[in-house]
Amino acid sequence: MYSFNSLFTILCFPFLLLSIFAYDSYTHRARGPCKEMVFYFHDIVYNGENYKNATSAIVGAPEWGNRTIMSSPNNFGDLIVFDDPITIDNNLHSPSIGRAQGMYFYDQKDIFSSWLGFSFVFNNSDYKGSLNFAGHDPLMNKTRDISIIGGTGDFFMARGIATLRTDAFEGSVYFRLHVHVKLYECWKLL
Repeated sequence: MYSFNSLFTILCFPFLLLSIFAYDSYTHRARGPCKEMVFYFHDIVYNGENYKNATSAIVGAPEWGNRTIMSSPNNFGDLIVFDDPITIDNNLHSPSIGRAQGMYFYDQKDIFSSWLGFSFVFNNSDYKGSLNFAGHDPLMNKTRDISIIGGTGDFFMARGIATLRTDAFEGSVYFRLHVHVKLYECWKLL
């Protein structure tokens, strides 16, 4: 008749195949994004005179700097926190669909460069929850990619890339970022 090992192999083989296919489909990554969105966020840095409409402030500066004017050279050492409006078009006065909340600091003396850590916190009927971003931002490049490292609500455990492009700026007081979000890992909550 059959030995124990051969019987065990015959009975377990279908389950082994099923687990291999299930594992493969679980770990398979889409070649393209599972979700794409475009947003704008508008940053107005407090400069000592614009308290009423400022959405960010310098909270840390090097010894030679101050907290109302960006430091020289290249804003090096400045730490800024922000609570900026997010819109779906490039108009600052468009209805806000959420807030970009977080911080950035300028991290190089010889070129404009920063490190970002922030969340998009959505508060509208189209999106609920948040997306979390972190990464190096070489500001002199036309486009820059930073990591999407998680999310909540509609963006539960999201992973992906956000391509940033400085869309407009006015000196060191105002800038607008075009943010192209590409999610490569999307989950649906039941």
